[in-house]
Amino acid sequence: MRIACDVGGTFTDLLVEDGARLRMYKASTTPRDPADGVLAALDLAARDVGEDRAAFLGRAHTFIHGTTRAINAILTGAVARTALLTTAGHRDVLVIREGGRIEPFNFRVPYPDPYVPRALTFGIPERIDATGRVLRPLDVDAARAAIERLAELAVEAVAVCLLWSIANPAHEERLGELLAAHLPGVPVTLSHRLNPTVREYRRAVSACLDASLKPLMQTYLTGLVARLGAAGFKGRTLMVTSQGSVMDAAAMAAAPIHAINSGPSMAPVAGGYFARIDADADTAVVADTGGTSYDVSLVRHGGIPWTRETWLGQPHRGDMTGFPSVDVKSVGAGGGSIAWIDPGGLLHVGPRSAGSSPGPVCYGAGGEEPTVTDCALVLGYIDPDYFLGGAMPLDAEAAARAVAARVARPLGLGLHDAAAAVLAVVTETMVGAIGDITVNQGIDPAGTVLVGGGGAAGLNSVAIARRLGCRRVVVPAVGAALSAAGALMSDLGTEFGRMAFTTARRFDAARVNDVLADLMRQCQGFIDGPGADAGEPSIAYSVEARYPHQIWEIDVPVRSHRFGAPDDLDRLIADFHAQHRAIFAIDDPGSDVEFVTWHARVRCRLPRGGEAGLAIEGGRPERIRKIYLAGQGWTEARVRGFASLSTETPLAGPAIVESPFTTVVIDPGASVRRARSGGLVIDLVAEA
Repeated sequence: MRIACDVGGTFTDLLVEDGARLRMYKASTTPRDPADGVLAALDLAARDVGEDRAAFLGRAHTFIHGTTRAINAILTGAVARTALLTTAGHRDVLVIREGGRIEPFNFRVPYPDPYVPRALTFGIPERIDATGRVLRPLDVDAARAAIERLAELAVEAVAVCLLWSIANPAHEERLGELLAAHLPGVPVTLSHRLNPTVREYRRAVSACLDASLKPLMQTYLTGLVARLGAAGFKGRTLMVTSQGSVMDAAAMAAAPIHAINSGPSMAPVAGGYFARIDADADTAVVADTGGTSYDVSLVRHGGIPWTRETWLGQPHRGDMTGFPSVDVKSVGAGGGSIAWIDPGGLLHVGPRSAGSSPGPVCYGAGGEEPTVTDCALVLGYIDPDYFLGGAMPLDAEAAARAVAARVARPLGLGLHDAAAAVLAVVTETMVGAIGDITVNQGIDPAGTVLVGGGGAAGLNSVAIARRLGCRRVVVPAVGAALSAAGALMSDLGTEFGRMAFTTARRFDAARVNDVLADLMRQCQGFIDGPGADAGEPSIAYSVEARYPHQIWEIDVPVRSHRFGAPDDLDRLIADFHAQHRAIFAIDDPGSDVEFVTWHARVRCRLPRGGEAGLAIEGGRPERIRKIYLAGQGWTEARVRGFASLSTETPLAGPAIVESPFTTVVIDPGASVRRARSGGLVIDLVAEA
């Protein structure tokens, strides 16, 4: 038995894979200690199968965990007091960033605050050049003096990023030894070990982010593993990474930067799978609608989207993770997003969220501001007696009072028109997020399938698809826990990298082969170590390459682990030109090519329970419920459960399809049928 758990801003999702059977559970997230919400979800699962928690966990051999703990700590500033040691004269690397500006001609905009304050950034006299040659030896006395100052400042973590440590790490390693000797117990991150990229800012900021998260994440993960063990779990605890794979909890604690986009990274993994099996589509927009955020990604030709430029906040004004990650765009729009009126009388939805505490007004836990969920309840989309299968009854009257007081009366609208307006505004926010990853990249969203995940996805996925011109929507049976489903589909994996600059015209095959051989050894060590109990290991090589004088590189697959045959280099060059043309619609075959950093990504397939299907109850008998549609007023809609739908004969809208965890609105002009996987396939026939 395998268990996957994803801790979101509002709910903690749990999926249990027991042979060929999947079961889903949701419990309220507990922000103060997320492990409490995890254990509460496990209690639900154990009671459902008539076991106590210890016996239930004793049958599980794997627990896979995704969490927003790291990203929330960064966004709220709840990280360790961190210092940065860098080469003397380069203390402003975090301030200058990479020189980009949103408003290049507005010189009144100050530099954004660096992730580590300048007062905690220290320059250490030393210098190594790009070839690895020592130009100035490390000043050990100055380093000791700086470390003594760190102790006086009560620093809780230290990042070290020296110029060209990726070419020669000797000085960084020596600083690591000094820090261990003089600041015992204080976690340290050395940039060349964590992120051996040539770009100084990315290497520095990733080291700082990683170091600042270590005290928090080490405490959280150690505590989670201990509490699971005390509760009866004796298996392996794995953590979801930003790269769409999983790693051991101990490895995550040692390098917590992998946890920054832990939860959202799995939605494209699951979304791409369901787009393929339910709609026979290899290009899909995957949208995960949670209580706090709306996370969107684009799966193209079956490939999971990757980026090495993930910003926390606005580009150039926020902080870049500096680390490869699944490319997911998030906006503050979800079921718990708060509707509010600005001083000018305009309606806004989000980015503030009611979260899990107090939650939407209808939860009856003290919330006073109306949310998207409250408005959906007012419109009749959600059955107040069937939320979470009836385990959490909703207060429809309280929701109506809040919408009337905070939205309807200030706007001079009727209650239901105001609630519909809130749904329309949040829909436009979501459409804009999808436009950023499709239209802005030259992709027509009308040619994609929209995969709706998250508990609130069904409220407006059809409306979003109409705005985009999509003709088909897929709502998986496990869509309400899409990221947890992706975790069950994921592999054990990691990535290694090493810089070795060379050019196509003066290709240093011997040096590149040495680098690739070293990467292969590291991958084999991973396969023989963490991957020993897994199977089907695979290694994929790539290189960051560019034309001369270009600023940015692109990732190009490397077909072989060694350059031996005469045409090996020719194939790599041709692949680079083709990749450049695919991304930028232009290439320059007559130009030289520069190869910078070489990578190896290793994957090991984890044992799985086969093609498991979600255990869906038959649901209640078909009935009629009145729902309010903008521009049409009250309309009678047929209400059906997921399991009661036919795989052959579609159900025409207006209709509501519901499960204990989600409600899907099918408007007039759309029809829905059940996919063989148990989810929904919605076809948009014509404009309503």
